[in-house]
Order: sequence, then C-alpha cells, then structure tokens
Amino acid sequence: MKEYLVFDWGGTALKYALMNEEGEILEKGEVPSPARTASKEEFLSVIDEIVKPVQSRIEGIAISSPGIIDPVQGIIHVVAVFPYLNECNIKREFEERYSLPVSIENDGKSAALAEVFKGSLKSVECGAVMLIGTGIGGGLIIDGKLHRGKSFSAGEFSMVCTDIYHADSKESYWSDLGYRGLFRRLQLITGEDVSEMNGHQFFERVEKGDPDAQKALKQYTDHLAVMLYSLNALLDLEVISIGGGISKQPALMASLEQSIADLPSYNPDMLAGVILPLPRVCTCAFYNDANLIGALYHHLHEN
Repeated sequence: MKEYLVFDWGGTALKYALMNEEGEILEKGEVPSPARTASKEEFLSVIDEIVKPVQSRIEGIAISSPGIIDPVQGIIHVVAVFPYLNECNIKREFEERYSLPVSIENDGKSAALAEVFKGSLKSVECGAVMLIGTGIGGGLIIDGKLHRGKSFSAGEFSMVCTDIYHADSKESYWSDLGYRGLFRRLQLITGEDVSEMNGHQFFERVEKGDPDAQKALKQYTDHLAVMLYSLNALLDLEVISIGGGISKQPALMASLEQSIADLPSYNPDMLAGVILPLPRVCTCAFYNDANLIGALYHHLHEN
C-alpha cells in the first residue's frame, strides 16, 4: 500500500506522520517549530531533516498549516506564526525541492475534511466543524464538500463580530469563545488571576461542584449556543461537530446541550410561537490527529 508523508504545522510543534491511503498512521513524530524570528531557510532545513530519510518510500507530501491558504495554487497568503512563509508557493517549491507531489490545506479545514473522510460528518450533506482553541476555527461542509469561499477564508469563525458597537474590542468577536474566553468569564466572576490556568484545572473545579466555575461554564456555553443558533439560521445545518481539546470534556458538551435547549425560553420569535430549528451538536471523532487525516484526504481526493 502506498505511503505518504503528512505534516501538521503549528506554532509550537511541526507534527508529521507516515500514513497509508486509508488514513492509518504508520509512524509519527514531531519537532519544535522554528521561531517567528527564524528565516525561511532555517524552516526548510528542519523540513529537510524529516523528508529526506523517507523520501524514497513515499508517494507524496500533504501539509496542514495555519493561515489563509490557496489549496489550488498551493500558496500561503497569510500565516502569522511563520511570517517568512507569507505569499510562499509551498506546493511548487516543495515539488521542486523533493520531486514529489505536494498539497497544502488550512488546518481548520483539514480537521473538517477528516470528519468528512471517516468521522462525524461522513454521511452529512450540510454541516460544520467548530474547533475551540485559542480562537475558533473550523470548516463548512455544503452539499457534501468543503466550502472554502472565493478568498479561501470561509469557516474562519473567529473573525465574526457579535457587537457592532464595540467592534474595536477583541471580546466582540467569536474569537472570544476560544478557551481563554472561558477562563476570562471565571475571572470576571471571582476576580482571580487565570493567566496560568489550563482546561484540566478549570474542569476539575467544575466536576468538584465549584459554583463559580459552573456559573462561568454556563455563561460561556450560553454565548456559544447563541452563536451556533445564528450559524444554523444562516445555513440550516444537519449537525455542528465540536472539536478542540476542551471538547473532550463531558461537562462542556453537557452544558452546551443545556444552553441550546434553553434557547426557546428567551428567543423572542420562539416565545411568540414561531417554531425554529435548534442546532444539533456532536463531538468530533478526531482530535490530535485530525489535521493529519484531513490533509491526507485533501491530497488523495481533492488535490
């Protein structure tokens, strides 16, 4: 069976895996990501050390990367974590460098493709993947296909403004629903410093019955439920699959489902008797390996 080298580039680590055509991981590893202050040549030297030992046994290279990506031309238009790759035609440069077929796709869209390939959206015609990380990423599936948009920025949920009267504040955008936004709600309730808090610490307090943590979680999922309702009103989705590290927490999904169920109790149209569809949510099938699986799917089926 043919083998492929698949990358998942992130700000902290460059993950990579040897995978077969079925999306199975045969080997994998990671190296620290080059710093923002590094050069393109330094970045490429790191990639060389990963590619060259397996170059003779692979059929191609698939890449998942942050940023606004043109997957047709293979160009990275914007990528804040690797500024030296901005406007770089990775597909062409890598194909010339390694003499192999190369593809590249945005990381959120790769995660969505993984769910289409063999996950929660496998048989779904219209759905979405929403990834809760430092911001809100993901992808839209329309008519069974990933919808990228003319500028390849469809599904960049973090950019959506929710308060036009305070559009100069980061808290007025969907990006505020990243996991730091959850901790910030706890800080507003208690006044404590949450700068060093992580998801495990927060949800441990929820599970132990801490009323402040439970209140912060409900405020957070109430906000998220309204956003999902808005998305569903626009696109009438079959399901919205929630991913990212904190989506593994049963308490998050339980609170979100309750927040969605609470929508008719205050939505003015529903209170007036109008029957409107509520968003249906589930958890993503893939977490840490989603970008790898989706990048390979893009390489084999779309590239």
